[in-house]
Amino acid sequence: MPVVHTGELLREAMAGGVGLAAFNVINLEHGEAIVEAAEEIGLPAVLQVSENCVKFHRGQVRPLLAGLAAMAEASHARVSLHLDHIEEFQFLEQAVGTGVSSAMFDASKLAIAENIAATRRAVSFARTQGWHLEAELGEVGGKDGAHAPGVRTDPAEAAAFIESTGVDSLAVAVGSSHAMTAQTALLDHDLIRRIRAVVDVPLVLHGSSGVPSTELALAIEAGMTKINIGTMLNIAFTEGVREALRPMELVDPRKYLAPARTRTARVVREALKTISSPRTGKS
Repeated sequence: MPVVHTGELLREAMAGGVGLAAFNVINLEHGEAIVEAAEEIGLPAVLQVSENCVKFHRGQVRPLLAGLAAMAEASHARVSLHLDHIEEFQFLEQAVGTGVSSAMFDASKLAIAENIAATRRAVSFARTQGWHLEAELGEVGGKDGAHAPGVRTDPAEAAAFIESTGVDSLAVAVGSSHAMTAQTALLDHDLIRRIRAVVDVPLVLHGSSGVPSTELALAIEAGMTKINIGTMLNIAFTEGVREALRPMELVDPRKYLAPARTRTARVVREALKTISSPRTGKS
């Protein structure tokens, strides 16, 4: 199946009152696990490549995206390609013609005026490519923690930011934090509802690996749409590698990458059920 446009998947999720699961990819085995699970469950998924991942692959965005696009096209799963947390404009330019249909341009570390200016430039570029552009307002996790004063997204600022930049979706800080290895984060569902009430674009939750399933369901019910997951996959992948490598004589990478891929696919299947199932947020 041809790679699907992320904007199409987001519109469908919002109309159906469900979430759209977006998974961060580091290697081809990650991608294979996500596509396999999406195909098996029959639910859409977003394959995300972050700037950190691009830098891990020696600053080259196109090789990994080419492999992911080929996987999507060989599958009957509905999959889109997305760039995540891009801070350097060059990586947006590198991805032209790769099948990418959306990007998250992250200028959230800048002062608000600079964030707006940088985001406007990214939106303008995205429009020339027909891409959906996501931005961030607030600090996901924050420099002093997810619950520190002043790091969460203000609803009025969110509405003004969208109007000033023209972004298509907005990542908001509502209590989650990146790189959490335990599912202990509690979200501010009232804040999500207040942001949802004043903005009309899809809201994005980063750092979702640290959020319990029940909290995710409540967040989607409150108005969150795109749910980003990365660390959860890395935990499963690493556990699979560790278990396979217990026999010290093992040297063939396929012997430990295969079980790692299998464990990752299992986690993706469960995440898809929690986030994108039609029953989510309706209990």
